[in-house]
Parts: sequence; C-alpha cells; structure tokens
Amino acid sequence: MDTLSRDSEAATFCVAALYRFTPFADFAALRDPLDRVCRDNGIRGTLLLAHEGINGTIAGSDAGIAAVLDHIRALPDCADLDVKFSRASAMPFHRMKVRLKREIVTMGEPEVDPLAVVGTYVEPQDWNALIADPDTIVIDTRNDYEVAVGTFEGAIDPKTATFRDFPAWFRAERDRLMAESAAAAAGRTPKVAMFCTGGIRCEKSTAFLKQEGIDEVYHLKGGILKYLETVPEDESLWRGECFVFDQRVTIGHGLVEGSHVLCHACRRPVNAEDVASPLYEEGVCCPACHAERTDEQRASYRERHRQEMLAATRGVAHVGAVRAD
Repeated sequence: MDTLSRDSEAATFCVAALYRFTPFADFAALRDPLDRVCRDNGIRGTLLLAHEGINGTIAGSDAGIAAVLDHIRALPDCADLDVKFSRASAMPFHRMKVRLKREIVTMGEPEVDPLAVVGTYVEPQDWNALIADPDTIVIDTRNDYEVAVGTFEGAIDPKTATFRDFPAWFRAERDRLMAESAAAAAGRTPKVAMFCTGGIRCEKSTAFLKQEGIDEVYHLKGGILKYLETVPEDESLWRGECFVFDQRVTIGHGLVEGSHVLCHACRRPVNAEDVASPLYEEGVCCPACHAERTDEQRASYRERHRQEMLAATRGVAHVGAVRAD
C-alpha cells in the first residue's frame, strides 16, 4: 500500500481520507459488508455511502487499512478510489461508523453532478503559479472555523457555516467578485480557483460554478492535504494549519500533527491563545462558544468531563468519549 512514509515510529496509525463519486444502484446493500470488514480489521472512523458514491476517513494499522481499501476498490467503479494517506501517533477516532446519506458531501443542490461536469484539476506543484496570477480569484470552499486555522495566501473566505451555504454565497457575491477582480479591470475574464481539505467539496463546487456559467474553473487536485504533503514548506503559499475532522484536530506541512486542540462543546479548533482565555474551560467551553451555551449546559459538560477524567484514571473508555465523532 502506498502510504505516507514517516521517520517517527511513534506515528503508528495509518489515516486514509478517501472518496469516489460513482452511482451506486443499491448503496444500502453495501453498508453491512463494509462495516464488517472495517471491524474485522480493527479500523475506526466514518464512512458515508450515498447513491452518488462513498466518502470518509478511517484509521488503523497499515494492513487493516489495506484490507478495507481492497474491499472498497472492489465495489462498482471504485478501482480508481481517491485516497490521501497520513499518520497519527494515537488512534484519532473513537469508533467505527458506516452511515447512509443523501449526499456524501452535502451541498443541497441535487442537480449538481460532478460526474457530468467538473473544473480543471491542478497538480499541487502547479498550484502556486495559478493562485499567484492576478487574473485568478482564489476561493476557500471550507467552513469559517476551518479557514480561521489556516488558508492560502490571498484566498477569499466566504465565511460560511456549512457547505450548504456556499451556493447562496456565490450567487450573492458573483457579480461583485467578477467586477472587482484584477482581470476585469484589465478587460480580461477572471479565472476561479477553489480548494478544500481533500478535494471532495471542490468536485461539487467546481461543478456548481460551471453550471452557473463560469467557464474557467480550477481546483487543487488532492486538496490541501496533498499540497501540504507535496510542496516543500519553504516554497509554500499556505499559511497556518489545516483542520482535519479527527482527534488530531490540525496538521501542518509534511502532514505532521498540528498545535490546536478541540473544544468538545462546539467542536471548533482551539489555539494556545484561546486556551489562555478566561472563557476557556477544558471539556466545557471555549471563547467561540461560551456565549452560545447556558450555565446549565456548561454544568452538564463539566460533569461529563469529570466522569471522563475519572474513567481515564481507571484505564477505561467513558461512554461520553464517543461524542467527539
């Protein structure tokens, strides 16, 4: 298996982020066999199945991940499954879930079909030149709390709470973005370049823009994960860290584990400055969510956190630990 090599033997778990857009005739029938092969191989994480395909992130031993990927690649039209590998020093998931969904990445635009039309893929090594071009509008398609942790230099932050908000944001801002671009000022048609964590959101966002009549649409192949793995830090235009949806919270260049922790009340990433704030309490709240929660809710979180700490001292997993997934 072509996993990411690491010098540190402490990074014992293989993490595989994967997706494939393909029409499954009966995706519900795929769930139980997939769940079984994951559990038989000690794999944890989340996999989503829908009529449009499969998406998710899983972790475990190299051999276990290889067995699961072999199973997925044997599914209809999944031989070319898109997979990004990284490493983790501790198991980044609490349990295994295989879920049936309407979409493998929720945009809420049923007519958008990445299999019918999609933007132009840009290899990580060619990305810098594209986004440095003044004729290019660069858009981060991720959620606001992800962008706050890190993004590409000069990228536009739509400040969306969920990916569902992206179509409405673009429709509202399209004319302004196009008119204010450097390309428009020079009488040229601007290019639009978009990126996301692993590439799957851009499959839909580029298809959406093409459907909206934007001709020159590009997206980063393999997403931020592939860029951080491929492009040397001294050549990188990435600033900050990249949020990932597991217990590592963030990763940096070379896909090494980052410096953020997770607020278990709101699931937002928390940096060192946030931890030093009087509004931060481990397991209870952070500066971003303190005003969003009541005293009663914080009391409940505080008791749950206390029970988890007691369970940890006994060397057992508290039932509340699974909430992080």
